[in-house]
Order: sequence, then C-alpha cells, then structure tokens
Amino acid sequence: MFDHVKFGVSNYQASKAFFLKALGPLGVAIVSEGEPSYGVELSQDGKVSLCLFETQEKPAHLHLDFVADTRQQVAAFHQAALEAGGTDNGAPGLRPQYHANYYAAFVIGPDGHNIEVVCHRHAANS
Repeated sequence: MFDHVKFGVSNYQASKAFFLKALGPLGVAIVSEGEPSYGVELSQDGKVSLCLFETQEKPAHLHLDFVADTRQQVAAFHQAALEAGGTDNGAPGLRPQYHANYYAAFVIGPDGHNIEVVCHRHAANS
C-alpha cells in the first residue's frame, strides 16, 4: 500500500540494530544507507521500505505492522526483537477480535514505537 515509511529515531545505531535483528526473520535487510541524519533504508522485497534517520525531535509514537508468511516467522520476530532490546507488548498468538486467523506479536522498540508482525493465514497454511 505504501512505497516507504520514514521516521526519526533518537539513537540511530541502536534503532538500526534493533530493526535489522527484529525483522531479520522476515528477510529484511539494508537496501541503502547514508549519514545518520539521512538514515538507512530497510526492505525485504526492494519495493516497500522502512527508513530510519537520527533526530532529536520528539515525534509521536508509531504503530508499525509487518506481514509474515508464517506463524513461525511471527514467533521468530518476537524472540529476535526481545533479544535486540525490545520490550514485550504482546506474545505471539491469535487475536480473534480482529479476525479468526489474525496471529500476531507486538514489541515496543527503542523509541517507544509499537512494532507488530502479523500472519493472516490459517495455522494449516502457515
């Protein structure tokens, strides 16, 4: 739906390391990078990207949601994000209030952003 999302972070190196490790299970990697004030572009397919840059401005917290192909990727994201310094904000599991197959996990990243990964597939298909 979008081409890229770019937002400021207070500690560029910490945020870059967090997102690379947390989203590694989804195949996310660095596409391009400049000075911290310009930032880094992360993508899994080269079409849609997440961009981070260092700033001291205090933006409102974001909710970022990434799509996983499997429920195992959701669990791997959650574990990797916690290992990268994230704070648990919802363990991997079904969220039937959204729909019957909404399987997601949530963590709070270095700048307080709510990072989610969701798999919409039935357990038998993931």
